Amino acid sequence: MERQSLECQSPAELARALYAALAAGDRVQLDALLHPEFTGRTAEGMPFGIGGNHDGPAAMRKNGWGAIARHFEARAEPERFLDLTDGRLLVTGRYRGRGKQGGAALNATFAHLIAIDQGRIKSLEQFTDTAQWHDAAGPLRTVLLDFNAGVATLRLNRPDKGNAIDESMAADLAEAATQIAERSDVRAVLIAGSGPNFTVGGDLSLFAGTAREQLPNRLRRMIDSYHLAIERLTSIDAPVVAAVRGGAGGGGLGLLYVADIVVAADDARFALGYGALGLTADGGNTWFLPRMVGMRRAQELFLLNRRLTAQEALDFGLVSRLAPDDAVESEAATLAAKLAAGPTRAFGAVRRMLRQSFETGLSDQLDAEKESIVEASRTGDAQEGIAAFAAKRHPQFRGR
Repeated sequence: MERQSLECQSPAELARALYAALAAGDRVQLDALLHPEFTGRTAEGMPFGIGGNHDGPAAMRKNGWGAIARHFEARAEPERFLDLTDGRLLVTGRYRGRGKQGGAALNATFAHLIAIDQGRIKSLEQFTDTAQWHDAAGPLRTVLLDFNAGVATLRLNRPDKGNAIDESMAADLAEAATQIAERSDVRAVLIAGSGPNFTVGGDLSLFAGTAREQLPNRLRRMIDSYHLAIERLTSIDAPVVAAVRGGAGGGGLGLLYVADIVVAADDARFALGYGALGLTADGGNTWFLPRMVGMRRAQELFLLNRRLTAQEALDFGLVSRLAPDDAVESEAATLAAKLAAGPTRAFGAVRRMLRQSFETGLSDQLDAEKESIVEASRTGDAQEGIAAFAAKRHPQFRGR
């Protein structure tokens, strides 16, 4: 749409053009319609942390409308347009569509307050029935799960509780891991936490607030779900990257063990904590930790309840690399994107062989390597990799 023609449009016509551009995913039209100083506000209480302020067209496209598109197949259907006395336009209508995770229907009323400046949309404030959005979002409540460009991003989302794992989060992690395992288009996984901590481990308020005779069964149910998540995340072909900021502790360390690469903030801290509670272990700590850091170090960490700094965790082999706190997630996301462009089935076979190598004799492991590489040679990615090497070009793997 030409700049001159935009200035001739009424506010209602500009709003209709905006809704049409959003429905069509027309980036060029959006750039033409939005003022350079555009600000957007999505309703507080929206699922997946979508609500909030977005300063600038790019921020609104990525974190407002883009976030909605990542989790929902939905479009805004305007019904009424009303010019207000303050010069703004009030648009009312309905969002219709469905949630991408659970497939539940979305039918939510909305009201948009839109301001126009010099023929372009300068602000949009959204009001909507957020309960309807939550109903359509699917079964996950304490974690966020996003699928984009072959990367599944799994984010623990109880920041006010340090992302402590309770029964709801354990169930959500099992559901999220199942969804990831069921999708053939997932070629890498990124695990992170909302807020300042990765996860402090088990929710101690759950332990303290449960009667002694009820605690064993509550723990059993919670840990069953959590261990199912760990098993599924370790068994998928897609490699896993973890981004660790703040504290990581207790059973929550299991989410580091399922990762192939762990990027930690240089001020992160790590602890088991079971000894201080009179408890033993969960999350695979007694299996993974000795294999990663050695038996003597594992014994010390369990029995003396020693806390590790980020540098010590790197020296021990618990994490792969360190980064400044504000760069951890961007570095981890870059690694996940790089892995998502790799030979996914070959990565999966390597993940499995590395895990089994601690229990397999040399002869059996050599046989496993032989059978694995023969099987891999039949894949399209192997053919592409060999052809690219011969042609001295970068391979274009497709995960098949």
